[in-house]
Amino acid sequence: MTKFKTAGPVLASLDIPVSVQFYEETLGFRRTFCDEGYGIVVRDQIPIHFWHCDDEIFPKNTSCYIYLESGVEELFEEYEPQGVIHPNSKLEDHPWGMREFAILDNFGNLIRFGQQI
Repeated sequence: MTKFKTAGPVLASLDIPVSVQFYEETLGFRRTFCDEGYGIVVRDQIPIHFWHCDDEIFPKNTSCYIYLESGVEELFEEYEPQGVIHPNSKLEDHPWGMREFAILDNFGNLIRFGQQI
């Protein structure tokens, strides 16, 4: 019987080492692999992979959702002074039962963080 365990988003990056450094220094992730063509960072049990592209249309039109068990308010407070909160996003409760907010990374990928209410 097949049973899924987890998923890891694969986001577009115009410069893998620059993306990996941004995720480490700004978003609190840890580097697990990085070269010019591919990169991986992880925070807690959530990996994010990067693939290299040369067209900014890809990261500016890519997103992922990260589900949190707890601490969405604290994460928002951690990221707010970093200037990464999406301009149209604030921490708020939604009718689909999630408290969430969104950020933009250094190349425009949208990442939404949510916790069940």
